[in-house]
Amino acid sequence: MAELIESARLIDLILVMVVIEAVALVLLHRQTGQGIAPRALIGFMLAGGFLLLAIRAALTDAGWIWIGLWLTLALIAHLADLALRWQTTPNHPSSAKPAQTDHGDPADTSRRGL
Repeated sequence: MAELIESARLIDLILVMVVIEAVALVLLHRQTGQGIAPRALIGFMLAGGFLLLAIRAALTDAGWIWIGLWLTLALIAHLADLALRWQTTPNHPSSAKPAQTDHGDPADTSRRGL
């Protein structure tokens, strides 16, 4: 087990599973219209993939430049994901103001014919 982790083969396996997951989610959305839209997947999938590549670079003694590159790319993908989500937040139903209804004053009996 230690060799699997130290050789970065486990990271390779996880990266393959992440790609399979992304493809499956895109296909699900295209075929059914359900699930997460592909545009919403890009940012966090890339950020996660870049973090995995940074771990892989560290495990294989690839050098600080490669580790820094993957971490920087992960940060850029993360910030891009936040920017996309931040732009779409005002349109979210939970941020809409509740509709005003005119129930009037309960003590006002003039409209009830009392």
